[in-house]
Amino acid sequence: MQFATIQPTASRPDLPVITDEEASALARATVNLFRAWQLTDVEARTLLGDMAQRTWARWKENNIGRIDRDLRARMAILMGIHKGLRYLFSDPARGYAWVRKPNANFEGKSALDIMMRGEITDLIDLRSWIDAERGAW
Repeated sequence: MQFATIQPTASRPDLPVITDEEASALARATVNLFRAWQLTDVEARTLLGDMAQRTWARWKENNIGRIDRDLRARMAILMGIHKGLRYLFSDPARGYAWVRKPNANFEGKSALDIMMRGEITDLIDLRSWIDAERGAW
């Protein structure tokens, strides 16, 4: 599989951070997205950086606690993947299903297979690929 090279960027302290309120909204949106993607609890927890089982169970009950920086970044990237798929597929159901479908561009693996490797860089690579596919560069 070939992904676009990502150029390093300088730190930007002038850019706003994800606030606690935004992080909570991201968490709720992530739970809904994972339902649409029909992820198992293990898959969801892996994409969220190996989240604890009890924490994920609380999230599904809309009991969101403290969200660290890495988790905020992961959720933001996942929302970027979702947004890119909404641009690529006019029918949302096709975009949701695409996540599990084998893809020749990924050597027969699915986007979920790529994301399930568990590293934040895997999410970034997939988002970059989707953005390139939709001509967002």
